Amino acid sequence: MMRPEQTHTAEAVEGRELAKGKTVEHARVRTQRRSALQQALDRIRAAARKDRAMPLTALWHHVYDIERLRAAYYGVNRGASPGVDGQTWAAYGEHLEANLRDLSERLQRGAYHPSPVQRVYIPKGDGRQRPIGMPTLEDKIVQRATVEVLNAIYEQDFRGFSYGFRPGRSPHDALDAVTVGIEKRNINWVLDIDIRGFFDAIDHGWLVKFVEHRIGDRRVLRHLRRWLKAGVLEDGQWREQAEGTPQGGSISPLAANIYLHYVLDLWAERWRRRDARGDMIIVRFADDAIVGFEYRDDAVQFWAELRERFQQFHLELHPEKTRLIEFGRFAAERRQRRGQGKPETFDFLGFTHMCSKTRTGKFTVRRKTIAKRLRKKLQDIKAALRERMHWPIPQQGAWLRSVLLGHYRYYAVPRNGSLLKVFREVIMRYWCRMLRRRSQRHRRTWQRMYALVERWLPSPRILHPYPAQRLRVTTRGRSPVR
Repeated sequence: MMRPEQTHTAEAVEGRELAKGKTVEHARVRTQRRSALQQALDRIRAAARKDRAMPLTALWHHVYDIERLRAAYYGVNRGASPGVDGQTWAAYGEHLEANLRDLSERLQRGAYHPSPVQRVYIPKGDGRQRPIGMPTLEDKIVQRATVEVLNAIYEQDFRGFSYGFRPGRSPHDALDAVTVGIEKRNINWVLDIDIRGFFDAIDHGWLVKFVEHRIGDRRVLRHLRRWLKAGVLEDGQWREQAEGTPQGGSISPLAANIYLHYVLDLWAERWRRRDARGDMIIVRFADDAIVGFEYRDDAVQFWAELRERFQQFHLELHPEKTRLIEFGRFAAERRQRRGQGKPETFDFLGFTHMCSKTRTGKFTVRRKTIAKRLRKKLQDIKAALRERMHWPIPQQGAWLRSVLLGHYRYYAVPRNGSLLKVFREVIMRYWCRMLRRRSQRHRRTWQRMYALVERWLPSPRILHPYPAQRLRVTTRGRSPVR
């Protein structure tokens, strides 16, 4: 006799509608399944906290659990480009239950083998090309399920000052930590750290050794090695990847965090405790990090020792982007006495950070959209708007509205309102110019244009709270830069 959930699965595969009254039962079953998945992760977290030095075994069965694979499938970007097999999200979902069952069985008996990653290049802001990897859909599903299980372990180990690609943490949390750390602590010098080609420089041997500190399941380690050795397919030619992890796979961000956890985070935390003579803050987001110091001698020594440590693990500080600047509440006054002009600025996560003062004369860190990035984005919008020249005006307006709202969601931080207005005004001029060019006898007066702008282009408003306010809530009083 079939259980209710088996009956529902059969109906779904055959394409039949649910029988009357099955909707509530189906919701209950799915809720129970999600609860079971969460309970399994809770048990892993408890074991990881109990003994932080013991490698955890018996993890792989959590990965090939069909419910976890199904959740991973629905978590994959549905519009992403397919990998080397051409499999799309929609096509895979046409026979989802059968596909997931087959995938689970292959994972269970060791017959699953990752495919090479399709490599493409996208332009960067500095004119160079950024390599992006496109794994196959099944590789994305398995990697996503594996990351969910491993996160339950590594979230117990990762340091509080690490923010990149972690559940429940965002770039704005890292930005708040930098601002509050500099404003509230005795910080006079900032070391802006950038690792040259980090994702392409990760050493596979060291990465596996780091993972073995916490993961004792040989099947997890075997599949990690397979992902690293799957290679890349570029212009139809397969090439082995001796080092690095392709950006684009779900496993790459976690692998990067594990690598820097052992290479940078633990070492920097120990250095701050044993060697720093004054205050020191650390904030890292992926391969970008900001380290603040009270004394310049501490900063110089840390920089030199960090360069040596990175060499041991095949990493290199970018010689042009890594720099030490005088920054903090006394920087302007001290530089003025020396006749050196205003304090230098540093860029972090899309914002230029500068020394400033509030209306009452209190020191504050002001954050503004990076000018180069703003210009690049406006040029891209101008080109995209030209491609949409003959769209109906309501369709153009709706698209521009979505562009503005997306920009506001990230950049609408306190004291950045002026550049939000500039962004909107430039888009308004681009739109007006484009509409006038649609006809040689245009009648697009500014009065009519302002009516369109009021209808479609939302005015900017600050959406994010002040850093200290949000950080106080998210950390509940714990140090954000510990």
